[in-house]
Amino acid sequence: MSDFTRKYEDGVTRCKWPGKDAQYIEYHDQEWGVPRFGDDEMFERISLEGFQAGLSWITILKRREGFRKAFKNFEVKKVAKLTELDVEKLMLNEGIIRNRAKIVSTIKNANLVLELQKQGESISDIVWSFAPPAKM
Repeated sequence: MSDFTRKYEDGVTRCKWPGKDAQYIEYHDQEWGVPRFGDDEMFERISLEGFQAGLSWITILKRREGFRKAFKNFEVKKVAKLTELDVEKLMLNEGIIRNRAKIVSTIKNANLVLELQKQGESISDIVWSFAPPAKM
């Protein structure tokens, strides 16, 4: 074990950062570091990271289902169609982080992803193009 890992009560050695929170442990074990592909999946990750700015990841993780419901499961085409009236409704939604700038930027980003797609590009491919080559 290192300064960054510990053996948990279930006998599994994992990073220390999930602490004892069951949801955080599940995220660590099932999702953290697992590559995801596809524009909607990448859009969700980018959007949630944007909402996380200035906050802890667990704050976002605990609201993730609320975000998914509010932002149409992060389907780019659906989010891009959200209007100012939708923004006003989202500002009242206690299941998400109610930051107008972050909400508006999520909608703008969806429209930018659509523009990329119209040009034959993929936000997922663009992001993954910065990853180092996989080691065999």
